[in-house]
Amino acid sequence: MEKIQHKMVAVNDINMHVAELGTGPTILFIHGFPELWYTWRHQILYLASHGYRAVAPDLRGYGDTTGAPVSDPNKFTTHHVVGDLVALINTVAAPGEDKVFVVGHDWGAMIAWALCHYRPDKVNALVNMSVLFSPRNPMFKPIDGLRALYGNDYYIIRFQEPGEIEAEFAVWGTDRVLNDFFNYRKPAPLFLPKGMGFGTSPDDPIILPSWMSKEDLEYYTSKYEKTGFTGGLNYYRALNLNWELTGPWTGAQVKVPVKFIVGDLDLTYNSMGARDYIEKGGFKKDVPLLDDVTVLQGVGHFLHEEKPDEINKHIHQFLNRYI
Repeated sequence: MEKIQHKMVAVNDINMHVAELGTGPTILFIHGFPELWYTWRHQILYLASHGYRAVAPDLRGYGDTTGAPVSDPNKFTTHHVVGDLVALINTVAAPGEDKVFVVGHDWGAMIAWALCHYRPDKVNALVNMSVLFSPRNPMFKPIDGLRALYGNDYYIIRFQEPGEIEAEFAVWGTDRVLNDFFNYRKPAPLFLPKGMGFGTSPDDPIILPSWMSKEDLEYYTSKYEKTGFTGGLNYYRALNLNWELTGPWTGAQVKVPVKFIVGDLDLTYNSMGARDYIEKGGFKKDVPLLDDVTVLQGVGHFLHEEKPDEINKHIHQFLNRYI
């Protein structure tokens, strides 16, 4: 880990913290919630040792990246975040490197889909994990649809009111909140009833996932105690605004080569309609250059941390085809 280099890069009116290692074709790693660049530590080391340059930023609102107005969720649309990443690509790409490889997970996958929609000229090939492409439905705003499907206790709905879930997180404690997210392995929607959290007691001992060390949790906790959770939650709060802004892309396909990986215990894979979308051709229709869908058995949401060796090999083998 000490080999990984860290720097600050001025992009799109924010100061973005970037971790990087290696030389060769650039891979841009995009993290999700509640994650940081650190979620890619296994992939950074592996891909850098196999002839790639791994670049993993803290997205706006996260970690050591500064300058984003966290008090304004409207500044956290996919347009803003993709703008950050395009500026980052333009800054860090090697001379003559017009396109980069992209790897995304969770919200990072959603941002990666958006990047491929808005600027396919910047993407050589994409490995996305956990979150499927979601074509824009012109009839329903996403928050309205999710509320109708799952009710007000559904985690994304609970995240909507600024300050409300942050106050509950403060009661539970940063380390417990993070650990509860990382431990969630139910193949079912996540509900967070008011005042109940994940159903654990603040007095219960914190039991780490098998794939996470005490030092890993301490790193995440130290960063979220400094920044709070609002930056990451703002991505959810901008979902309806994203819908309003993406009208021009209604029906547009993602036209870059894609490999998709998901765990069979992931709540996203078990969400309403997800398997049918994969198995009945909808995914391939919307992403015509979709090369492969890999479903890892007995694996949860944070698959790249839970099964890093498998994920590293999947990424390496796929991207090698496009060098």
